[in-house]
Amino acid sequence: MRISTISTLSLAAALISFGGLAQAHTPLCACYDNGDGTVLCEGGFSDGSSAAGVRMAVRDGDGNILIDAKMDENSEFTFDKPAGAFSVLFDAGEGHTIEVPADEIY
Repeated sequence: MRISTISTLSLAAALISFGGLAQAHTPLCACYDNGDGTVLCEGGFSDGSSAAGVRMAVRDGDGNILIDAKMDENSEFTFDKPAGAFSVLFDAGEGHTIEVPADEIY
């Protein structure tokens, strides 16, 4: 099951509404369980910038990298959900990282 249009629109609205805050460039990333054994992450920046090409890493509970990839041209990253504890790292460089733990992925 793909993420709903409402969730996608919510992320887009957040990107637009935060865009005027002192030209901030705060990273935004949300991940969703697709219910089919995969996880979809969407990203962007508070000024409306795309996250295409941003490094994404899926790490196990010990911090070992299981998957090292990049956001696609739509600022999305889909991966097979690992067994056990894991987290997703949105890494756009120093001061622009977000870690999403598995227990915050719905």
